Amino acid sequence: MRSRIHCFWLFVAGAIAVANAHPHGSTDKTERAASDSKLVVAHHIVGYTYPYDITDWESDIQLAYNSGLDGFALNVGSNSWESTQVANAYQAAANLGLDFKLFLSLDMTSFPCTTANDASALCANVSAHASHPNQLLWNGNVFVSTFSGSDCTFGQNSAAAGWQSEFIDQLTGSNAVHFVPSFFVDPSTFTTFNDIMDGDFNWNGGWPTDLTYSSAQSELGSNAGDLDDATFPSSAESVLSGNVGAFTSDSQYINGLNSVSGSDKTYIAAVTPWFFVHYSPQTYDKNWIYLADYWSYVVRWETLIANRDQVDVVEVVTWNDYSESHYIGPIEGSQPNSQAWTNGMPHLGWLAMTNYYATAFRNGSYQSITEDQIYMWARPHPKNANASDDSVGKPTSYQLTEDKLWAVVFATSNATVAITTASGTTQTSNVSAGVTKLSMDLVPGSGMSATLTRNGQTVVSLDPGTNFTFNANPETYNYNAFVCYATSG
Repeated sequence: MRSRIHCFWLFVAGAIAVANAHPHGSTDKTERAASDSKLVVAHHIVGYTYPYDITDWESDIQLAYNSGLDGFALNVGSNSWESTQVANAYQAAANLGLDFKLFLSLDMTSFPCTTANDASALCANVSAHASHPNQLLWNGNVFVSTFSGSDCTFGQNSAAAGWQSEFIDQLTGSNAVHFVPSFFVDPSTFTTFNDIMDGDFNWNGGWPTDLTYSSAQSELGSNAGDLDDATFPSSAESVLSGNVGAFTSDSQYINGLNSVSGSDKTYIAAVTPWFFVHYSPQTYDKNWIYLADYWSYVVRWETLIANRDQVDVVEVVTWNDYSESHYIGPIEGSQPNSQAWTNGMPHLGWLAMTNYYATAFRNGSYQSITEDQIYMWARPHPKNANASDDSVGKPTSYQLTEDKLWAVVFATSNATVAITTASGTTQTSNVSAGVTKLSMDLVPGSGMSATLTRNGQTVVSLDPGTNFTFNANPETYNYNAFVCYATSG
């Protein structure tokens, strides 16, 4: 049986393939209420859409909708052209006629916020789209989020007073907001924003952000020396993987929200597949990884589905943040000088599997697998490789990762999966109906491929060919992931 392979060459064409793959049902609802809906949205950075026109927005929205997403959180900053792109996004959603929701995520690392006039500009952004049919409403109010902003005073004597008097109190009637910011503060201090926060978005909840090389050494104890190896013993893997996808910070945020007044509080949890950033001290001075091995994206989804009664919205971080390597959308638009670790590193496989988990989160149960699929991802070079032309150096905490590929198999019934990383190096596993996670050591100088067979017939064959090689001698450091997948269709 012929299988469809989706790898390097499918940036735009791959987006079309995903868009046609797994549509989810639509409704005629124009308003979402906390009492009867679970939502899955993706964080879309408007600042990377400078070259977009309305057709580009239509393509993104259609792709996201058909991949199981309910909407976009539009991260908008202070550049004058960004408001035009936001308007284009709303127009594109209207053109498509889909039940696809949009809401603003005001990027307070970009907007000034020291005067009342600064707040007026934010209010104007909200009011411009408040009555749009694709605007997300929450119990009748305009849903608004932020990225940061806990220090914004808007000319008042505190951030709480500033947000209250200059933003929330200024938006009344049909412009009244349901305010769910992402404030980077200790959740035990949420009461500081009593009567202001209608919820919170836990941006960093998708990664084990507190796990560093140093803290992992302490956590591993006598096994700490193993972190210098290409792969780890199972004892070390067990300790490290326990940090991946955990609900620990979610519980802290939920407890913090429970101390805030109000009966309609919204908790947004983050799910994210990866993290690697590689800017020099002369530019943004950001160069580190968060641990994202051990099928992080899948495990985090499983955690959120298991705890869905405590989560109102899941926000995928992100659709298009190429700078930090956690994009699930196609590589398009503009980049913030991240081409060195983004180009040639597709992530559409993560988007393709999103529909399965988003549907389970909304419905509270996993659907049956109806199509055999193999997903596979890996870094492009050994973690201990020495790049020949990279002045930035290895990222902080690079030791946490392993030289392994990570595979996820969606099987309609019992089958055999064979993964190959070099000539004569094949791992064979029997899988049952449902989802199976597999991994295998990578071989420097070789690629990766996989097949799923049943009753003596090859049902799925995945081979990225020359688009992926685990390069023993890279010119520059790249701890991003190359993701590919194949289906039986």
